Amino acid sequence: MRGGVALIAAGLVILALTFGPIIYQEIAYNLRQLFYPKTTMGTERPIQPVDRDFGIIIPKLGANARIIANVDPYDAQIYQRALTRGVAHARGTSVPGAMGNMFLFAHSSENFYEAVRYNSVFYLLPKLIPGDEIIMYYKNTQYTYVITDKKFVPAKDVSYLENAGSAQTLTLMTCWPPGTNIERLLVFATLSL
Repeated sequence: MRGGVALIAAGLVILALTFGPIIYQEIAYNLRQLFYPKTTMGTERPIQPVDRDFGIIIPKLGANARIIANVDPYDAQIYQRALTRGVAHARGTSVPGAMGNMFLFAHSSENFYEAVRYNSVFYLLPKLIPGDEIIMYYKNTQYTYVITDKKFVPAKDVSYLENAGSAQTLTLMTCWPPGTNIERLLVFATLSL
């Protein structure tokens, strides 16, 4: 009997560690929608960036994070360390103001305890729709990107890391479902002129 209770307790702890950050993000998102409605101009109240040198704000989600530049997206040890400090910028991809695709990723966990240890800024990415904005700061300059699409891809698909050529685009990536690494959710945006 005690063994069964211990297993149930352990299972509940694992569930809480895996889905606690997700529940927190969902509650915070819904409270923001309730208590901080859009202004009469139709824009969200301004959020001050945590990092003007390289940072990201997603107003709809209340996301505001530092970006760790030039992180190797193929070395788990390096990118997991970077994710403890912010959102990771994939090495070799573009930066705001330059041509090409800038690739950012967060919450790339492989198991329940890493889901808590590592960044949860992108848990709410599924709530984004085309037309939503992403504000980037780079070297104290603000850039606004507008979301064009989102999709789910297999975890091994890395084709979206390729350069976008003459366009200024942004790709955000997170693992899906949260707390796993089964698939990747990608959000695509282009620089607003």
